[in-house]
Amino acid sequence: MSTTSSTVKAFEVQIKSSGQIIMIPEDCSVVEALSFEGIDIPTSCAQGICGTCLTKVVEGVPEHKDQYLTPEEQAANDQFTPCCSRALSARLVLDL
Repeated sequence: MSTTSSTVKAFEVQIKSSGQIIMIPEDCSVVEALSFEGIDIPTSCAQGICGTCLTKVVEGVPEHKDQYLTPEEQAANDQFTPCCSRALSARLVLDL
């Protein structure tokens, strides 16, 4: 998987339980794109502050834009806040 520092690129999310792949457009959050496909992730603040939407990442590198996770938790790259965070890798596999 290639990585990039750009935060405006589209990327894919794969749902681990079903294998379904969903494209996340440049102008859409992960939560919004998944919702369009009938996959609802609970949210509260939608700004990466509360942690309500915290989701396990099985594969890929998230671009953390939250204020909820500690720097150490962000560095582990095993969870992210899909309400505001994106991906540095071309695909994130989520434990959903």
